[in-house]
Amino acid sequence: MNKTVNIALQILPSSHSIHPYVLVDKAIEVIAASGIRYKVTPFETVMEGSYDDIMEIVKQAQEACYEAGAESLMTYIKIQSSLQDVSIEDKMEKYE
Repeated sequence: MNKTVNIALQILPSSHSIHPYVLVDKAIEVIAASGIRYKVTPFETVMEGSYDDIMEIVKQAQEACYEAGAESLMTYIKIQSSLQDVSIEDKMEKYE
């Protein structure tokens, strides 16, 4: 997949001692540090870039949650791909 895709990532961490928001923030830090375009929403974070780059970020985000103390994760991914590039603006510009 050479085209730009959108991938939505939702990580639901579980820990007996750490609030889930603290762990989710660690995942978002990984995404922010990656340099790709992204948008945080109340239920997921949407990323824009190459499929392989984003899937590597997904892996790193999960690892960051575990390193921060998550005991388990439920991870949900949605992928929009096309024969043409896909952008966040295509879906959002009329709402912003």
